[in-house]
Amino acid sequence: MSSSYSYEDCKATADWLLAQTDVRPTVGIVCGSGLGGLADMLKDQVAFNYKDIPNFPQSTVHGHAGRLVFGTLKGRPCVCMQGRFHLYEGYPIQKITLPMRIFKLLGVETVMLTNAAGGLNHDFKVGDIMIIKDHLNMPGFAGNNPLAGPNDERFGVRFPCMSDAYDRELQQLAMDVGQELGYGDFLKEGVYCVLGGPSFETIAECRMLHKLGADAVGMSTAHEVIVARHCGMRVFALSLITNQAVMDYDSEEKANHEEVLQTGKQRAEQLERRLMVFYCACFFNMTCY
Repeated sequence: MSSSYSYEDCKATADWLLAQTDVRPTVGIVCGSGLGGLADMLKDQVAFNYKDIPNFPQSTVHGHAGRLVFGTLKGRPCVCMQGRFHLYEGYPIQKITLPMRIFKLLGVETVMLTNAAGGLNHDFKVGDIMIIKDHLNMPGFAGNNPLAGPNDERFGVRFPCMSDAYDRELQQLAMDVGQELGYGDFLKEGVYCVLGGPSFETIAECRMLHKLGADAVGMSTAHEVIVARHCGMRVFALSLITNQAVMDYDSEEKANHEEVLQTGKQRAEQLERRLMVFYCACFFNMTCY
């Protein structure tokens, strides 16, 4: 399995997709565990199974449909990933993040990512939505960064800045829209921490991450954000808090993937509506209730 994908490889995939659809997306959406229904927001859909797309990985996780959906939202062209890729599936980190570079070559300017995450912040509840303002990239501390290796200046610079990884203007806009909708009770803001998985975190790990400043923990997103920003795309990201991280040795609670999917299903309708309203407010300066 190759761990390196050249500009030409990415362009070949992008060109193949552009030849199959008339949609020229400017917004890319990535759906997390149990949240693939977000793609149903798109009109005039043209969908591709990952297995049919040249050079594209395949999602192996339950709750990830494995489809790339093109369409429009309020007339705006979009592309949506129903299912993403993770380190624990055995893919090299460059392949996990390959879709972000393909997004760029498709013409995408803004990426919106969602994920399912465990809550570390004691004020968070299951079902809360956290607007990500920053991340802790734990695999990156060990040298597992998607930008490692030769850099192609056609994608971006060798040493990209990450202090503004998550677009602050879009964060504020999302908070304002959320407050207008009355979502204040479950709309939060915080720092997301990515781990490799697939095992859930130990109690000691959760305690450590909380002390380091993480509000939620998961197994995705940060790698994609790094590559998206390297390519010059704006980034907005949300975490759906699907379980409360276990931080007490006396607790009987245990994290499990079924709980993650169930919470995603329960909150998905509200999350879809919130995303729809955010999208309209952001790109059309209008409301769509």
